Amino acid sequence: MMDWYPFFNSLRIALISSVIVFFGGILAAYYIARLHPVLKGILDVALTLPLVLPPTVVGYFLLMLLGPKRPVGAWFLENFHMRLVMTWYSGIFAAAVVAFPLMYRTARGAFESFDETLAFSGQTLGLSNAYIFWRIRMPACRQGILAGGVLAFARALGEYGATSMIAGYTPGRTATISTTVYQLWRTDNDALAFRWVAVNVAISAAVLIAVNLLEKRERASRRSAGRG
Repeated sequence: MMDWYPFFNSLRIALISSVIVFFGGILAAYYIARLHPVLKGILDVALTLPLVLPPTVVGYFLLMLLGPKRPVGAWFLENFHMRLVMTWYSGIFAAAVVAFPLMYRTARGAFESFDETLAFSGQTLGLSNAYIFWRIRMPACRQGILAGGVLAFARALGEYGATSMIAGYTPGRTATISTTVYQLWRTDNDALAFRWVAVNVAISAAVLIAVNLLEKRERASRRSAGRG
């Protein structure tokens, strides 16, 4: 019988990290797109770096930052008696870091394709920047932003390298789908490992279908706007 803890743990890690990444990616994409090209380029490289780094390297950097004898980890342990590594929520840090570049770059692309004349028109009518952002810019960019959110969720759900280093594998405590598959394979339990692989493939296929539907709707809305 399958222990479904890895599924629920992976799901809550992916959901929490996706919420963080969704709003953080939108905020970063919006403000960085408006910076000087040089500063924009530097920040763009820094924020996108986890996308191209090996996940184990990302995990190593997180350990150097959040470990119990490292700056942030030691401060939390001393002041809040909270360990930031080898717990279930440690996976949130790993998933958020590796998924952030997907959300950030997708949101940035959506904002860069936005017709700024719409924002200028709103300003001439006396609309506030907050109103323009939430009622004009975001609806116009929603398809791309939603696609980025879905991709970030999928990346967070399937994260392994950084998670295995910062959260480890403890059945019933820190196990995720990805770390469980590795441990089952390592112990020659191929039958159960295949079941978890099938679960992961099914979730990934559903995510890809959702992304394709969002892209199809975006193309359709652009065609209708062009005819208008």
